[in-house]
Amino acid sequence: MKKHNLLMIPEPIEFDPAVLAALGAPTTSHVAPEFIEAFGHSLELVREVFASPDGQPIILAGSGTLAMDSAGANLVEPGDKVLVVNTGYFSDRFAEIVTRYGAEVSQVKAPVGGRPEVEAVEAALKERSYKLMTVTHVDTSTGVLNDVEKLAEIAHRHGALCLVDGVCSVAAEELRMKAWGIDLVLTASQKALGTPPGLALVVAGPRALATFQSRKTPVANYYADWTNWLPVMQAYEARKSAYFGTPAVNLVWALEVSLRQIVAEGLAVRFERHRTISQACKAGLSALGLGQVPQRPEWAAHAMSAPRYPKGINGAEFIAAVAKNGVVIAGGLHPAIKTEYFRIGHMGSVDMEDVLTTLAAIETSFIECGYQVDRGAGVQAALNVSQHAA
Repeated sequence: MKKHNLLMIPEPIEFDPAVLAALGAPTTSHVAPEFIEAFGHSLELVREVFASPDGQPIILAGSGTLAMDSAGANLVEPGDKVLVVNTGYFSDRFAEIVTRYGAEVSQVKAPVGGRPEVEAVEAALKERSYKLMTVTHVDTSTGVLNDVEKLAEIAHRHGALCLVDGVCSVAAEELRMKAWGIDLVLTASQKALGTPPGLALVVAGPRALATFQSRKTPVANYYADWTNWLPVMQAYEARKSAYFGTPAVNLVWALEVSLRQIVAEGLAVRFERHRTISQACKAGLSALGLGQVPQRPEWAAHAMSAPRYPKGINGAEFIAAVAKNGVVIAGGLHPAIKTEYFRIGHMGSVDMEDVLTTLAAIETSFIECGYQVDRGAGVQAALNVSQHAA
């Protein structure tokens, strides 16, 4: 049992004690031999976790939005045509970022909780020639999971680079960068990678790197310019020091610990664990009479759940009650339905006990807020899934 309120939001998540111990260790120099080894090893492990043996990892001090900004700044030039596969709030953000760098943006959208049909995306790709296409693997605002494998295939077939926002998916959802032909994947440290907030991670594949190297105009973002960072990453991986900006030393130490844990667990085992936990959580919520924002079960992410409130529940009051009962959950984020749903993160080191604790707190809080449920029904439904999976 945790000695603090259990953090079950999409981000930041609960962190493993060994990761937190690395974060709290005395800070070393960024050119200390032991740090060079940790940073170099982290870059190698990132390739393994992203399933991208020929990709170039870049680890920056910043948030997931910086990772998105880095992708846009380095791959987009004024007048480039970009197609955004839009599934929510963070797809909107990617569209805004590439627009800032001069892109002519088109979007394929779906209603809230839906995702564009692959056929609609392909039809858009046939209409005009696009330099790149962006896909949000899991949009944290809706909990919708995209089929990035199919989308990457059709992007390539029509000559577009495929950029994937994996902030809410990497190390939780199955994602095989090289095998699926994805050209760039980005994420942040504070979700399923299991490291406290503060690191932006990008892995650029060969086609993305070639596109960057053939730019005709300078990168408009000084800090995010890969021209500055690639020599640094390559040096650390070769176990040499290099400098452009000071790395987030303790966060890199913590990342190296978390990445080692992920690789030791095994990606296939980890993906299956997240699927089971997700199914248990959603079964528990369904037993309490709650629907989900994703319009189809197969469109629902495994890293998080986005249940809709029952009628008559005040969201702010309910979330406060859940916190009083020992668990922190998140309110809605998508502007169109913000007051209609709440969000639960169940990724990284989260286990079945955490899910059961969360469902018990939700049951109690609903009763306290005037919505009657069969106490224990959600917990039992989740246990049934867990026992069946075992």
